[in-house]
Order: sequence, then structure tokens, then C-alpha cells
Amino acid sequence: MNAGQDYLLIVEDDPDILKLLDATLTFKGYRVITAHNGKEALEVIQIKRPAIVITDILMPRLDGFGLVHRLRINPETRDIPVVFITATFITPEDKEFALNIGATRFIQKPVDLEKFLTTIAELLKQGTPPAIEPLKEFNFYDGYRTRLEIKLDQKIKQIAREEHLLGIHSDTEDQALQVSLRHAISEREELKLLLDQIHEQLEKYSKPE
Repeated sequence: MNAGQDYLLIVEDDPDILKLLDATLTFKGYRVITAHNGKEALEVIQIKRPAIVITDILMPRLDGFGLVHRLRINPETRDIPVVFITATFITPEDKEFALNIGATRFIQKPVDLEKFLTTIAELLKQGTPPAIEPLKEFNFYDGYRTRLEIKLDQKIKQIAREEHLLGIHSDTEDQALQVSLRHAISEREELKLLLDQIHEQLEKYSKPE
């Protein structure tokens, strides 16, 4: 791929990770465009179709699961390969759900850049994959709700555990724990917000017979 060919779209709300992936791909000669959430990504894709979408899952406004679902229900974007990159949704069940809704590949953070570049090169070499049949709206939101409820429960337990450990260890360890705790609390609030949104969506659709 060169400047005259299709671009790669990176969707990531963490500025450090966004910068790292952008610099890594640009250094290898790829043309890169970035977005900070799924809503921005859809706006970019309406203007020009990317060769691959590389996206985080847990993001504000429109997250990775929502983004890939929107791409799959639109016949014009249904066959765009999507690479998920995540530190939150890493269980086998998370990966299965990601693949069921139309993700092409699944990469866990912290990103192994060598494997990441190999994955991108392989997808570009393969060309356009067969279009993926999207899940029904109810099935998508119901499966998504399950994944979010599990993550929220895990996050609440993590916060309780880290709050209990504060003050037990050294000052240096406490500082690291405080950073982790702030991040966990932020993720907890984001998961709660997403769950509220998913519950609103589920009310619009009937369970398939």
C-alpha cells in the first residue's frame, strides 16, 4: 500500500495508543486516517471507504461493537475488514461475540506490534472478504448486554479489591494502585452508560420467535 492507495482507519480514544499505531503504520508506508470514536469513524467512512478499520472496543459515543454492527447492517460497508484491539474484552466469550457480529480479527492490548503489522499485511493481501450477514438487532443488543453486564461486575469487584489494598503497601505501590483505581472507576462509569444505552435499544426490538 502507498499514498495513492486506500487508507487504514484507526479508531481509538486513547491518544497514546492512537499515536503509537498511527506512527507504526505510517513508518511502514501505509496511509492512515484516525478517529476518536465510532461516530467519528462512520463520518469518515461516508466520505471515503477504508481498506481496513482498526478499532478499540470500549470508547465513548459509539464503541467498537456498535461500530462494527453499523458497518455490517449497511450493504455498502458490510465487507470492510475490522480488526478489534482491546484490553477489556479479552475472554473467549468476548472474542466469540466479536466474531459473531462481524469482527475479522481480534488483538489484545498491549499490542504486539510485529504481530499487528503481520495481521494488517495478511488482510490486505487477502483482498475483500465475503460480506458478513449481520445479526438481528435484538440478538446484537441482547448479546452485547450480556458482555457488558459481565464486564461491569468484574470492574466493580476490581475497584473493591483495590480500594481495600490502598494503604497496605508502600507509597510507590499505592501510587500505582491509585492510577489503576482511577482508570477502573472511569471504565465502570463508561460501562454503566453503555448498559443504559443498550437497555434503551432493546426496548425498541422484539425477541425473535
